[in-house]
Amino acid sequence: MSPAQPRSCGLAPPAVEVTAGRPPERLRLPGGLWLRRRRSTHTEALNRAVRANLDHLRPWMEWAAEAPSRAQTAELTRAGAAAWEAGTDFMYLACLDTEPGGVIGAFGLHGRIGPGALEIGYWVAAGHVGRGIATAAAGALTEAALALPGITRVEIRCDQANGASAAVPRKLGYRLERIAEAAVRAPGETGRQLVWVLER
Repeated sequence: MSPAQPRSCGLAPPAVEVTAGRPPERLRLPGGLWLRRRRSTHTEALNRAVRANLDHLRPWMEWAAEAPSRAQTAELTRAGAAAWEAGTDFMYLACLDTEPGGVIGAFGLHGRIGPGALEIGYWVAAGHVGRGIATAAAGALTEAALALPGITRVEIRCDQANGASAAVPRKLGYRLERIAEAAVRAPGETGRQLVWVLER
């Protein structure tokens, strides 16, 4: 899992627009999988999914230390909508045709790594790991990001100990650019962050 939220517990997007364009609000993927722009109507389903997956998420996600209230999820969703409109972050939920109304993961394109670049963050529900969902969704988001005006670089970052998350960029043809020192913010982290890069 790569952080699918900004690194603080609240959503604090960059102050400046990172791209003049916007990615598609819906991305259809094989196997009945969808990525849909996160909206306020998804608050209850997202909150339920996060709460059901806290043990799965807690080792790698700082924000999973405590179960969020519905109000906290609603506030993050509102902030995410504002960031989408501002062109700084683009938050998606993963859904399946076979589970209408359900959320099986969250993905995002984040403008937190500097001009001309977006970072992909993601998590997939415990009951859906190992099915290629993260790889398919991150691949679609990579294409969407590099199609945006001014975006020439996409990164995926994860802790060195998170082998499942690191498998995603490796499968997509990203190159491991460096291993960076990072603050330990979640119990499973080592403080050594893999920085995977794909450039246009």
